Amino acid sequence: MRFSRNATGTMVVGGALSLTLVALAYPAMLGVNTVSSAPTRVIANTQWGPLTEADRDFVVKVRAAGLWEYPVGQIGLKKGASPAVITASKHLIDGHAALDSTVRKIAPMLNITIPNQPSPQQQGFINTLNADSGKQFDTDFANILRVTHGSIFNTIAKIRSTTENTLVRILANQANATVLDHITVMEATGLVNFSQVLFQETTPPKLPAGDLTPPPPAAGQPEVVLTPPVNSTTQPPVLPGESPSGNAANPSQTPTVG
Repeated sequence: MRFSRNATGTMVVGGALSLTLVALAYPAMLGVNTVSSAPTRVIANTQWGPLTEADRDFVVKVRAAGLWEYPVGQIGLKKGASPAVITASKHLIDGHAALDSTVRKIAPMLNITIPNQPSPQQQGFINTLNADSGKQFDTDFANILRVTHGSIFNTIAKIRSTTENTLVRILANQANATVLDHITVMEATGLVNFSQVLFQETTPPKLPAGDLTPPPPAAGQPEVVLTPPVNSTTQPPVLPGESPSGNAANPSQTPTVG
């Protein structure tokens, strides 16, 4: 995989992957943009309300976001050169562990297949930050994450305002609060280049479909769990028919990240 910046400073991943999608519930394409050809098409009628293509794609996007932002938070705890970046890293880990818990609960309820790995573009962000150090790490960390969170923010609002599915609405509420929190802590670093961020949010690079698509999980592959930190301050919401004690995941049954 090739990862570079173009003339505008936009992060670009080169080299598309040829993928065979193994489940009808797996979206054809993902990323920070809305990519479904018929986002309002109802693909299932569930006891929690109709599920559209846009609803399904949103659930998978939230999962994919956690699969790269959670490890980036872990990297930030080790490499962050400023207290603000350390704080932001803690927020990434805490917020995405809670979102991941919700996604892993509602995905089987809605018959949605979720990935176990981020997309090549998202892996490229991880690779860049792994290679950075010092002030360059802090700067790239704040700007990459401010761009990606700002880009998905509008998508969350659209899903929240249009979905008729109760479970998707609960996830959108949680994602809205989490993403706003992450935008805020990135801006609090004082390193965000707002003119560049705005340009990248409104003029995203045209990447091949494979670069935006997380690979589908291999048959029989255990589901990856993003484990919450010991001192977590974020709790997943209670879903319909669930008691508060039912929120805890059992990491002994699945591989964990963390």
